[in-house]
Amino acid sequence: MATPGQELASLDFESLIGGPLVAIVHAQAQAALATANFIKQVGFKPPTGTQTATEQTTGEPATVTFTYKKMVPKADGSGEEEKTATLTVPFLAMLPIPYLRVEEANVDFLAKINSVQFRQVDTNLEVKGELEAKAGWLWGSARLKVTTTYQRQTKEGSTVTRDYSMGVKVKAVQEEMPGGLAKLLSVLESLIKETTA
Repeated sequence: MATPGQELASLDFESLIGGPLVAIVHAQAQAALATANFIKQVGFKPPTGTQTATEQTTGEPATVTFTYKKMVPKADGSGEEEKTATLTVPFLAMLPIPYLRVEEANVDFLAKINSVQFRQVDTNLEVKGELEAKAGWLWGSARLKVTTTYQRQTKEGSTVTRDYSMGVKVKAVQEEMPGGLAKLLSVLESLIKETTA
């Protein structure tokens, strides 16, 4: 029978604890790729022409144009007049860019091993007896019959109960924008332009 210490020693703690940590690293990498794909798909038009597998090019920035009425000063300075104006804004300058990072990860592992060994001995002794006697004048007989039964029954065994539980708690937060992305957004903000007809 394995002892609880041997049972615990046989567990692969490297996989039990390392597995969730590796999964968190992979999740962080997938989050970074999702951010890059979001910027490429939402922020830019598809590139024209062909590109090789190693090229990471995008088309022009995707923009949205609004048309609205605006009061502007008259050319002669005698007041204001209403004119149609348009405002062109890049999509990425209007949308929050998803950029998550794992701030904290907790891995809780609980192993509970209960081992019970038992031995049960049952003994049963049974004695039965019969006596028969006959008597006559100068003549007599007796008969005695005795039966004995002895039983011994032994039961033994062991019971091992194993309970394992694992909890993984991950806290992700919106990360500060990397320097390159901040520069890209400042360039895109410079493309915001307003024109009046």
